[in-house]
Amino acid sequence: MKLPEQLQAATLLRRYKRFLADIELADGSQLTIHCPNTGSMKNCQQAGSRVWYTLSDNPKRKYPGTWQLIEVDKKHLVGINTGLANKLVREAIESQRVGSLTSFDAIRSEVPYGEQRSRIDLLLQAEGKPPCYIEVKNVSLGQADGQGLFPDAVTQRGQKHLQELMEMVRQGNRAVLCFCVQHSGIDRLSPADEIDPDYADLLRQASAAGVELIALRASFDVQASEISLTEEIPVCL
Repeated sequence: MKLPEQLQAATLLRRYKRFLADIELADGSQLTIHCPNTGSMKNCQQAGSRVWYTLSDNPKRKYPGTWQLIEVDKKHLVGINTGLANKLVREAIESQRVGSLTSFDAIRSEVPYGEQRSRIDLLLQAEGKPPCYIEVKNVSLGQADGQGLFPDAVTQRGQKHLQELMEMVRQGNRAVLCFCVQHSGIDRLSPADEIDPDYADLLRQASAAGVELIALRASFDVQASEISLTEEIPVCL
């Protein structure tokens, strides 16, 4: 995926009010930009870190800048824009880069489904096959040893999604939880038992019930302003 605007580098000063961040530009000036991430961003908001942002020319935006990437541990890139996760996964599927999600005729986004009035992120359909329901989760929490963890905060919403996916399996459909790993230093993914043990337990139940777990790791090209999901990594329960 090529971002609509060029990535520009800066230094993070602080993230605050969930949706805002102050950065320092190369000339020493400061800029307030939009932070497109409602999560805790654990380990991804250290002041002084190098960050990359884009600038929109939309005159209706109060904050034209959007925070896109951060460098962690002075070597790994992390995409913090959770709004890109569904698009990245869809692009990977349409480009035939996900071996277990090929040979479908149609792909739809945000389709209503389930008993809890949910919307599935992606729905794959093909004649003669059961529909495939795909829920996408963005991953940005990594550890020094390459271990990725999800979630980075307690998520009741995430538990609801797992319950809906299990119900789809019970109805004879195919259900997939796809982790969009926007962290170049993560080589395997596990549930974050210490952060949300209830979600971790339910994830294991979902896997045992037939919900497929897929983790796709992103690669970043800062010069070209591109992000792509290029490699599948193991999910370790």
